[in-house]
Amino acid sequence: MNSLERVKAAIAFAPVDRTPAVPQLFGHAAVLAGMALEDYLRDGERLARCQIEAYRHYGHDMVFAFMDFSVETEALGSLLQYRADQYPDVASYVLTPERDVSALAVPDPAVAGRMPELLRAASILRREAGDEAPVAGCVLGPMTLATQLLGIETALYLAVDDPARFENVLDFAVEVAVRYGLAQIGAGVHLPIVFDPAASPAVVPPQFFRERLLPRLKKVFAAYRAAGALANWLNITGPTAPILPWYPEAGADIANFDYYVDAAEAQKLLPATCLDGNLKSLSFVDASPAEIAAAAGALVAAFAGRGGFLLSSGCEIPLEAKPENVAALVSAARAGT
Repeated sequence: MNSLERVKAAIAFAPVDRTPAVPQLFGHAAVLAGMALEDYLRDGERLARCQIEAYRHYGHDMVFAFMDFSVETEALGSLLQYRADQYPDVASYVLTPERDVSALAVPDPAVAGRMPELLRAASILRREAGDEAPVAGCVLGPMTLATQLLGIETALYLAVDDPARFENVLDFAVEVAVRYGLAQIGAGVHLPIVFDPAASPAVVPPQFFRERLLPRLKKVFAAYRAAGALANWLNITGPTAPILPWYPEAGADIANFDYYVDAAEAQKLLPATCLDGNLKSLSFVDASPAEIAAAAGALVAAFAGRGGFLLSSGCEIPLEAKPENVAALVSAARAGT
């Protein structure tokens, strides 16, 4: 099996030659290549070359057209602060308590901000990977984009004080996610991953997720499925056990689970959904390769009789991760089944 075949089989709960290794390897690819992170984040060709180099170096099973969580808000007019060897921060949010979302237009991914460079990266990755490895894109989920447009404190206050106005922001975020995700599929990604960390129970109550976010995620995933996405992947970090049972209703085929949720609980909550996780991201900085290998091996064993599993970090592989620790994750997948 090649990587694409292996991942497809895992999603479908079909037999695999080994567990797919899918570390969430984003900006670490730039560090591995010795490239300045800011150059990686601004140039689609450089991003793609670093991803391919990391794929060949580690031998994992997916490449990622992923920049950072500020691409959409920058394209809409927020001002970013770029820093050496760190992801950018929003210095000035495009929405304020005085400025309504009706003043914004859904950005055209072909011309807005860094979106064209992300699409360029996706096209190069698909051309280079072909049908050998899946290419994953990146789209912000509705709640996270809302917080990136307003700032998280302002967004949460608005959700309580003026829920109708906040829901307008969420609806706008859905439009952005659909258009940007479809553009990524058109550029060659097999699936856009929907990252929505602000939808975590660590940020908003589970009932808020069910009532306000679940219907909107359904719209996003329905659009991707209609456009031919390989699968729908929902990535929310943190203590997600209270909301995991709603992922199938959202249309998710792959569910990320972080280290807060153990393998047995994740399997119980989502018995028919492909799971990816859940090695603690910080351990790739602090732990030894032997410790990573042991934890990864235990995960592979925990899913041996079930299938439907992608061995991964529960969140992003840190920029400063030890390369030998990433290699240990991949080796554990190869050593298991």
